[in-house]
Amino acid sequence: MSQVTAIIGLGNPGAEYAATRHNAGAWLVDALARQAHSELRPEKKFLGLYAKIRLDDHELHLLNPTTFMNRSGAAVAALCQFFKLAPENLLVAHDELDLPPGQARYKTGGGHGGHNGLRDIISALGNQKQFHRARIGIGHPGDARQVTHYVLGRPGKSEQAAIEDALSECLATLPYAVAGDWAKAMNRLHSVKP
Repeated sequence: MSQVTAIIGLGNPGAEYAATRHNAGAWLVDALARQAHSELRPEKKFLGLYAKIRLDDHELHLLNPTTFMNRSGAAVAALCQFFKLAPENLLVAHDELDLPPGQARYKTGGGHGGHNGLRDIISALGNQKQFHRARIGIGHPGDARQVTHYVLGRPGKSEQAAIEDALSECLATLPYAVAGDWAKAMNRLHSVKP
């Protein structure tokens, strides 16, 4: 398994989106930067907010694209080109409709599942799908027609608390994931019940 050297958090830019469900991936990267006593700063060449941190013995690039979600690929491609990263070096954190709030899952490869951020990244990486994902559960509104409104809405208090618990579990398992011990990372993260 190749080393994760970059963690990308998906979301939409701007204060009006900051607290919406669709930004759950960006929340993980924000939390990781805070934990490392670092600050994500605007970096034009990566079309996003960027920081370099150390997690245990590993150097990590953190990026929250400031493009809109459906244009996330341009930021990811710019980061990959600059640091000569392969898709296998990436962990992309994103909101996941198919998991309830309070659950998160790691996954490697696969399609985009209708997620516009993932769709754009896969396309920008030349159709390569072998990057790692941290899928952060936000639940589903129950009707496909309500999805857009739902993901761009803010979670309620108990839902927000559940999502934050899942983010904490992600943070606790990231050292294993970054070290390439995906079995350990998944065993711990996937055993958490919301």
